Amino acid sequence: MGVAGCGKTTVAALFAKKTGADFFEGDDFHSPENVAKMRAGIPLTDADRANWLKTLRKIIVRALAKKKFTVLTCSALKEKYRDELAAGDPRVQFVHLTGPPALIAERLKNRRGHFMLPVLLASQLAILEPPAKALVFSCEKTPAQIVRKLIHLLGFVAD
Repeated sequence: MGVAGCGKTTVAALFAKKTGADFFEGDDFHSPENVAKMRAGIPLTDADRANWLKTLRKIIVRALAKKKFTVLTCSALKEKYRDELAAGDPRVQFVHLTGPPALIAERLKNRRGHFMLPVLLASQLAILEPPAKALVFSCEKTPAQIVRKLIHLLGFVAD
């Protein structure tokens, strides 16, 4: 979890590759309407995110039922979003990628082919409620460094 440009997808994909976990990119599940809003530089509202969060929760429920370790990326900026995603299940854990806003803004400026515009970073930072219970990593570290630490903390044996 974290704001756009913090490295969620890169870290999650590498973690999944190293551990054999299933991987889902939350952005792939946004409605066309939500994508259009973000492409236009319009921040999403709680109402915009409601069905998206329900869809992500279904992915989590399926993964838990299969007992398959799964990584799902999404912003999960507010506590109520994380509460909806986890639904009180202690098996659901959050990893919060954070970092200096200037670094994240620079990454967004240089990113190509993504619907999330750099102008939306300020709105994401404004609504971010840092989680009380999460593994927290600075995106100033390399994805490989973050993944190595995650593998260690979560007790995985890397491929």
